[in-house]
Amino acid sequence: MDLTSKQRAQLRGLANSIDTIVHIGKDGLGENLVKQADDALEARELIKCRVLENAMFSPREAADALSRATRSEVVQVIGTKFVLYRQSHNKDKKDRIALVK
Repeated sequence: MDLTSKQRAQLRGLANSIDTIVHIGKDGLGENLVKQADDALEARELIKCRVLENAMFSPREAADALSRATRSEVVQVIGTKFVLYRQSHNKDKKDRIALVK
């Protein structure tokens, strides 16, 4: 599922108010980190991640790799942070993020 520019803008706006919950450090993208991000995406649909200074990845590389591993979409990469989105399959329709068409 590719996001349109309007959908990306909507998700960027929603991401402004959420806290960073995934931190990528010197251990890189291990199995535990991918599982943590996957679980967070299923619960929240939209997560903010941060790449620490001692990481082996640039923020863009980490965003691309983590989005592939979790089957999610990269919404934004800015500075050391990036935002991922994946529609949840377990949440009620009323609790899901309703994307603009």
